[in-house]
Amino acid sequence: MAHETTDYVDLRSDTVTKPTPEMREAMAEADVGDDVYMDDPTVNKLQEKAADMLGKEDSLFVPSGTMGNLLALLVHCQRGDEVIVGDQSHIYINEAGGMSALGGIHPRPIANQRDGTLLLDDIRASIQTEDVHHTITRLVCLENTQNVCGGVPLTVEYTREVGRIAKENGLLLHIDGARIFNAAAALDADVKELVQPADSVMFCLSKGLAAPVGSMLAGSKKFIARARHLRKMLGGGMRQAGVLAAAGLISLEKMTGRLKQDHARAKSLYEGLKQVGGVRLDAAPSSNMVYFDLAEHVSSSEDQIVAQMKKRGVLVDWAGPRRFRLVTHYWVDDAGVSKSVGAFADILK
Repeated sequence: MAHETTDYVDLRSDTVTKPTPEMREAMAEADVGDDVYMDDPTVNKLQEKAADMLGKEDSLFVPSGTMGNLLALLVHCQRGDEVIVGDQSHIYINEAGGMSALGGIHPRPIANQRDGTLLLDDIRASIQTEDVHHTITRLVCLENTQNVCGGVPLTVEYTREVGRIAKENGLLLHIDGARIFNAAAALDADVKELVQPADSVMFCLSKGLAAPVGSMLAGSKKFIARARHLRKMLGGGMRQAGVLAAAGLISLEKMTGRLKQDHARAKSLYEGLKQVGGVRLDAAPSSNMVYFDLAEHVSSSEDQIVAQMKKRGVLVDWAGPRRFRLVTHYWVDDAGVSKSVGAFADILK
């Protein structure tokens, strides 16, 4: 694949991906209209394609995954309603408290297991009984892949079980599928099956799918109509957004089919780091993320390691005290993996 010339291997996140040359050309030539009037043909095509790929009635192009998740919460819940979320979920820990601040929605966090799941019994136990003192449980949220737990995918079977519990209890199910196509690639599953039980699903175009901006929110036509109204309220009506949607179409048509390459490079990175003293690796990566902690004898701080890696041409970011997350993506090739392993070996020898 043709890469941009750069001095750095950037492992901070798959959000750092720049648009491909093909995307840039498509963006320059995009047929556009005013999307608030729903007459941008490129946005409309993207929304139709995303809905079809996920097996949902309709979808909506939004500026970010955080906005997509917030819109789902605002559509599904009234003020004072409660949402069951993982205590390590992006919605709970990385979206600035939007559900509470902007929606008056109460989170009910329960423990994410090491495999990213929420225990089914924990979900059942968290559903509020009807009592004037209690909030009303309205929604269950899952994250797939589950980022903080190592980028692990949630299986079709597990998601069906959660969907069944939600339906039996009159609840709705939302999937934060920021990296749902990574999950599908990791499991060799049809993405439609992974999200079939969900009433709504969000996924990002701007992570492993390499588009510069945007995410998709999918669900029923009624759900999307309400989400469109709320998107306008939140300032997400982007007018001639076809210049962005054009890149998103290439994401769906081409980038979804190459994610296993990123997963293979994450495994290569993991295997290389196994030979480096000073790191305590988590389990082998399931998708495109490698997590590790610094060994006790390493005296350098996280910030010092970040600075030393940058001097060696590799950008990394720490994920917690003495903890790092490395993410492979379209712009990390085999040479970049080797360079990164060598830089860590040099610093931590």
